[in-house]
Amino acid sequence: MESIRRAMIIGPDSDLVGQIRASMSGWQIVRVATNLEAQTAASGSAFDLIITGENTSAATDIDLLRQIRRIRLHTRMIILASGSTPEDVIASLREHAFGCFTAPFEPTSLAEMIQIAADGECWDDGIEVISATPAWVKLAARCDRRTAERLLQFFQEMVDLDPPEKEDVAYAFREMLLNAMEHGGHFDPQQYVEISYLRGRRAVACRVKDPGAGFSLEELKHAAVNNPPEDPTRHLLAREEQSLRPGGLGILLSQSMVDELIYSEKGNEVLLVKYLDPDRRASSSANGSSRG
Repeated sequence: MESIRRAMIIGPDSDLVGQIRASMSGWQIVRVATNLEAQTAASGSAFDLIITGENTSAATDIDLLRQIRRIRLHTRMIILASGSTPEDVIASLREHAFGCFTAPFEPTSLAEMIQIAADGECWDDGIEVISATPAWVKLAARCDRRTAERLLQFFQEMVDLDPPEKEDVAYAFREMLLNAMEHGGHFDPQQYVEISYLRGRRAVACRVKDPGAGFSLEELKHAAVNNPPEDPTRHLLAREEQSLRPGGLGILLSQSMVDELIYSEKGNEVLLVKYLDPDRRASSSANGSSRG
């Protein structure tokens, strides 16, 4: 018989809290009003998941996580913050937050993260911060889907770009990350991929290196990027023959969303580059980089 999972939700009632509770059918939920009450409750009893209040700052919630992890090392915490900076997201990664969301909150994404927390039998992070500043982040991530989804959410929060550019970079990064984990790491949780994110004034770049033997892009018959003009769906047959998941458009679409998509000679490293309008970015930075 499965044990009932216990969650603690911090903060007053709100529409968001109602949506969170609706997505947590079968959980035993404990409500507390403040972070101080949450720390006291966590000291006396273990929780499978803690969700912070939506009106507190990321820095305050990260401090709470730090305090709780001193007594409950394997605590899963999803941070909801009224505002955050790239520095806050880096700090949440260093302190092993399970997830980080900044207002305005997207209930569907939050519900998906809660489900990922529920599916995990034992909590160990799977994301290692090797080095990090807002301009240059280097990580290692375990090759499994749950870790990938968590990392992609952190990436969404950390990347301080205007919406069109952010969506393009996030899509391309997602495709490269999942390709690396699936084809290079074979979704083997004993394997890791390396990720670097660089943020300059005129460009952003993401590098993904997988542990695989590499490949030649021209040899990927299951990818739409190599379809001949007279047969634009050839990759679908190749994917069916190789028992691969539906898809094959990732590289082709990624090439259209970023300015450079460069593979190493071995083929197990890829670099994507998106050039920015420095004048527009300078204006945006002058208005403040914190979100929320």
